[in-house]
Amino acid sequence: MTKPQIRPVTGARYSRIHGVGGYRPVRVVPNSEVLEWIDSSDEWIRTRSGIAERRWAGPDESVTEMSLHAAGKAIAQAGITPEQIGSVIVSTVSHFKQTPAVATEIAQRLGCGTAPAFDISAACAGFGYGLGLADGMIRGGNAEYVLVIGVERLSDLTDRSDRSTAFIFGDGAGAAIVGPSDTPGIGKLVWGSDGSKADLITQTEAWDTAFAKPDAVNGVGEELKWPALRMEGQPVFRWAVWEMAKVAQQALDAAGITADQLGAFIPHQANMRITDAMIKALKLPESVPVARDIAETGNTSAASIPLAMERMLQGGEAHSGDLALIIGFGAGLVYAAAVVTLP
Repeated sequence: MTKPQIRPVTGARYSRIHGVGGYRPVRVVPNSEVLEWIDSSDEWIRTRSGIAERRWAGPDESVTEMSLHAAGKAIAQAGITPEQIGSVIVSTVSHFKQTPAVATEIAQRLGCGTAPAFDISAACAGFGYGLGLADGMIRGGNAEYVLVIGVERLSDLTDRSDRSTAFIFGDGAGAAIVGPSDTPGIGKLVWGSDGSKADLITQTEAWDTAFAKPDAVNGVGEELKWPALRMEGQPVFRWAVWEMAKVAQQALDAAGITADQLGAFIPHQANMRITDAMIKALKLPESVPVARDIAETGNTSAASIPLAMERMLQGGEAHSGDLALIIGFGAGLVYAAAVVTLP
């Protein structure tokens, strides 16, 4: 007797990004405002990071609301309807409700029917991780279109008294629609993690520890200090410059693309000096436009790559059909890089 076999699943041969969208909060926080919290200077902040200002979300600009705005723009650019979305993936470290996943609310409010929806936590590499998952779903036959969102409200995790981090982080949301393609639109994802360096970027303390303090229960004594982000700047800088340049080159090699064939370089907007060092290590020609969204937006973690991608396309620095090298890296330490065709 022949054993029964599972029916094979047929998916698209290739995938690509069909649309991208972003949302930036209304409130602009210039360096001059940051200088009211820390002993520093505008020149020091610009020299150290390249940041002139950042956007911080207001009470009505929640992780959900920012995501909906960004997703709506991506869906419109892709020319599809929410009903065609086969899955919603949201990367965030700043949605503070443990469960349910914020992706389920976003899917419901967009009108994605019963599409599977879930959150991932991959910090600044989150958009790349989501892209890899979406590519696998589409080519594996488990979805035709996937909505990938990177969204953060890092102002909620910023310690304004910490001179090393108070000026870095911003808020925002970026979204992309990934769908089928007749030609390769997403190169091999070079991704990974190094948990031995997890203490280089971390939250000051776990939520259960923070809220187990007597002050949190009784409301007496010293004011409860909200957990915040801490970063060992120099070790992270060295790791990003030396190790991530290698990862970026691996992504180029895996895609069979050379640096001079790129139409854009869109790295995670972590630090302008890191970007400049990677450009040098990759021997990137001056003719290749480079995303420098950090100057006006700050470090928005998982949202930074799609936000920078949208800005480059809208500003005419990059064009539909161009090849772009993207790379994200951050807390974990985690990383993800790939060559993609711009929508």
